[in-house]
Amino acid sequence: MKIVPPSIQRLIREFNKFPGIGSKTSERFVFHLLKQPRTEIEQLAQTLQDVKVKVHFCKECYTYTEQEVCEICRNPERNRAFLCVVAEPKDVLSIEQTGQFDGRYHVLGGVINHADGIGPEQLRMNELLERVEREHVQEVVIATNPDMEGETTAVYIAKRLEGKPVTVTRIARGLPVGADIEFADEVTLGSAMKARQKIL
Repeated sequence: MKIVPPSIQRLIREFNKFPGIGSKTSERFVFHLLKQPRTEIEQLAQTLQDVKVKVHFCKECYTYTEQEVCEICRNPERNRAFLCVVAEPKDVLSIEQTGQFDGRYHVLGGVINHADGIGPEQLRMNELLERVEREHVQEVVIATNPDMEGETTAVYIAKRLEGKPVTVTRIARGLPVGADIEFADEVTLGSAMKARQKIL
């Protein structure tokens, strides 16, 4: 790597910090940037700064926004009776892209993970419970990942809401569209069987 200038090496290392980005991809990014006009690089740098300075958490649902309250929470057409609980702001984007949910969201800021020292008190659990009561939520849809931590978090929320006048549901799990049954693992196939739906 001695033939590569130190500034290029440093930038490659910075890109390596991104999830899922290896050395080869980082190198491609850097050499692509080197071909761009200076104005393009300056615009990229300004955009990165803007994201860090302007973006913060919505005071109601804790997703990312540039306003005090995000667009979803401000939208009077969203169904306030339904509250979808997710782990991270990026999960809101994923669910919104389906176009199948018209309620509002609550971002926990992670999931319960005792191995990493993350318990309910490190998450926005109290804020969730307060919202359910204050906003008279009728159904809480838990949309955490179907792994051990996601399941632990879902069960914890369900237990905390037990006995309250609210329905607690969990997003269904199963086979993705276009998947072959023979290649599905037992957990996925079992979840698909449990979440089966009536056709006619």
